[in-house]
Amino acid sequence: MNIIKMAWRNVWRNYRRSSVTIVAMTLALVVELLYSGLITGMFLDMEDDITEMDSGDIQIMAPDYLDRPSLYATVPAADALVKRLEDAGFAATPRLMAGGLAASGEQSAGVGLFGLDPVRDPTVLRLNTALAEGQWLDDADPRGVVVGRGLARTLSLKLGSEVVVLSQSSDGATANELFTVRGILMSVASGMDRSAILMPEATFRELMVLPAGAHKIILQRPEALELNAAADQVRALVPDQQVMTWAELNPMLAQMLEGVQAAMVVVYLIVYFAVAILILNAMLMAVFERIREFGVLKAIGYTPLQVLSMMMLEGLFQATVALVAGLILSAGPMWYLQAHGLNVGSLAGMSMVGMTMPAIWRGYYTLETVQLPIIMLFVIVFFAVLYPGLKAAWIRPVEAMHHQ
Repeated sequence: MNIIKMAWRNVWRNYRRSSVTIVAMTLALVVELLYSGLITGMFLDMEDDITEMDSGDIQIMAPDYLDRPSLYATVPAADALVKRLEDAGFAATPRLMAGGLAASGEQSAGVGLFGLDPVRDPTVLRLNTALAEGQWLDDADPRGVVVGRGLARTLSLKLGSEVVVLSQSSDGATANELFTVRGILMSVASGMDRSAILMPEATFRELMVLPAGAHKIILQRPEALELNAAADQVRALVPDQQVMTWAELNPMLAQMLEGVQAAMVVVYLIVYFAVAILILNAMLMAVFERIREFGVLKAIGYTPLQVLSMMMLEGLFQATVALVAGLILSAGPMWYLQAHGLNVGSLAGMSMVGMTMPAIWRGYYTLETVQLPIIMLFVIVFFAVLYPGLKAAWIRPVEAMHHQ
């Protein structure tokens, strides 16, 4: 009889045992597929948030600005540089930054002041879409500001509330102004959430007496250009300024993204290990039940390799049935998680390496996402069947046919 047909027949000789094994493999595969997409989706959302809400792909700043932030440490001729970068295919926007104190009523807090172009900034970042309430900045409303959600909570700010900002301008004088809250951000980057006050660029320059330059220029690279290659291209354009990628600015998140694949493999191994024990037990029982049968096969000329191949095929058939069932069962949940996501409720806003957990946790499912759990399943099945298969392959015919 053909080995393939014999292996398929043997799978269903003990229907109950094979069914339990297949169900276990199916459930493990469904769990791993859903888990893989959710974890990948979480970290990709965090990467998108940091590059599209906060830091961009690349930042240009004055040398040593990160180590010693200063109102005076600016990138000169920022507008001309932005034009050069746009001509090179980058989306670019200047960003002005300073520290200060904000007060409303009897409450006060340290704040970060950000001056940005209300029109140009949305072409680089999606911060304008992250409003929990109110409206985005508008040059027509120079005293209207957008504040972080945490800061609004600290100072009891609502739309229309007045907030006083105190700082020191570039000429050494006291900078103070009364602003009106026109927008409140959703939870994005934790630092911005706790202390950010966003205002139009012209308002910032007037408040801080800073007529020219920018503290940072935030860039988004062309889609076809790899991140490090894009950074090298920018460095060639501005050799006298500091150029850093988002991964260099946020190394902890970058390392987490790089290590997420390894972490998922560990989880796969833990879950599949339990399944492997079940498979090993089932296959060993099958071997002991069929010792005399293996002896007959060896006696009529079957080689150890053919016997081992038959056992491997039995495991392969069970894993294949589990794969089909697992894909069918997980298709609906995967679609739902990617299209609608999970409402994480109270976890929303929880900080992780400087980023906040979004209210909706979406899965991310592609061929690359689902192939690793599937490959791991077949690898685990192979090793779980290997020992019983070798045991069956090396049975001695005379001893086997006398086995009681």
